[in-house]
Amino acid sequence: MIIKLLVDGGSMKPGPALSQKLGPVGIPINLVITKINDVTKDFNGLKVPVELNVDAATREFDVKVFSPPVSELLKKELGIEKGSGAQKKIKVANASIEQIISLAKTKSQSLLSKDFKSAVKTIVGTCVSLGILIENKPAAEIEKEIDEGKYDKEINAMKTETPADKKKELEEYFSKIKKEQDKILQQEQAAKESAEAAKAAETPATAVAKPAEKAPAKK
Repeated sequence: MIIKLLVDGGSMKPGPALSQKLGPVGIPINLVITKINDVTKDFNGLKVPVELNVDAATREFDVKVFSPPVSELLKKELGIEKGSGAQKKIKVANASIEQIISLAKTKSQSLLSKDFKSAVKTIVGTCVSLGILIENKPAAEIEKEIDEGKYDKEINAMKTETPADKKKELEEYFSKIKKEQDKILQQEQAAKESAEAAKAAETPATAVAKPAEKAPAKK
């Protein structure tokens, strides 16, 4: 029996979903959690796919760990918690081509790409969806440059180390981008609040109630 799970590397905790899957098998949940946390401890802070191969007769099980999704590896590599909710407008990080190549090397066996260059492009594609710059440029632009052969030297050499001076330059560039983004967001928020205030001011006041008519005097 195969049970597939997506767990927090090294820090899986009990939950209803796990109980529903393991309850019918009769395996102690704490035993499973301890085993999974042990074999996924190197992926601390990441979401990790795992498979439990359970022998229903003996209640013995094996744990198979798969490489975390590309998005999770990118977030850990670049030190970000989440991707952008508006990829074309808001960027969340600035990666070097060497960092992209390093992740492609890590994931190449599970990406089913026809060659290593295609694996690199797959990582770049995920950067597009997360709102990550590469080499100070939108990731979609880097995809085109890879097709044009601009990074063939680095890709063919599987260069994975980013020079310190280059890393500093990328960080400084992104710092400027982030300041500009924050400024725009603040302006948009201020404009939104101003529009809401103006709309509230235009709301007509409640009409004043007419005084009740006097009842006719009794004869």
